[in-house]
Amino acid sequence: TERRARQAGVPIAVERFRSRQLLAALGGLAVGVLIVAVWSRTNSLPGVASVALVLVCGTLGLFAPEQLLVRAARRRQARIADELPTVLEFLSLALSAGENVVDALRRVARTGHGELAREFARVVADIHAGAAVPDALTRCADAIDLPAFTRTTDQLVGALGRGTPLAEVLRAQAADVRVEATRQLMESAGRKEVAMLVPLVFLILPVTIAFALAPAVLVLQVGL
Repeated sequence: TERRARQAGVPIAVERFRSRQLLAALGGLAVGVLIVAVWSRTNSLPGVASVALVLVCGTLGLFAPEQLLVRAARRRQARIADELPTVLEFLSLALSAGENVVDALRRVARTGHGELAREFARVVADIHAGAAVPDALTRCADAIDLPAFTRTTDQLVGALGRGTPLAEVLRAQAADVRVEATRQLMESAGRKEVAMLVPLVFLILPVTIAFALAPAVLVLQVGL
């Protein structure tokens, strides 16, 4: 739960989240009791079905906050993935201009307004608190748990250890991230293309055939 809350960018403690889950479960139970009460006024509902309906509503209320947190984490990860190539290119420009890594990260955190800029602001705060740059970047990558960002962080930490020019490493990573995003977009388009065949085959095509055959059937009926 802490990891998902961190990925979603929601500053909430586990105890508070569990309290929210408990309240949602109680609300679901109350909704289930209300539905059973309203239904019983018009139709007879068996006792087992009433209890099952109340329990289902309570279970939905219990798991709803967790599912919403998971969806929020995935949406934020998607936004970070979209921002990553642009931020990496901006970092490479700052490093090419002569700034060090900390100054470049601070510039991104100060001028950026996206999710990744907020994460870099946390990295800069950790560095100012006494953490080493590789450790702060690694903790950030572990918290976000985004494969593209983790690979970029690993390459950046390795370049810091070897003394490799960071600007070139970041530009190469930005290009790799764009290629990966293009590949994922093509795969998603392929899946959606297959999904679009379902209404075409089972809805549009039968209606078209029906309109095409209806006049012929009508003529045959009139002739007979």
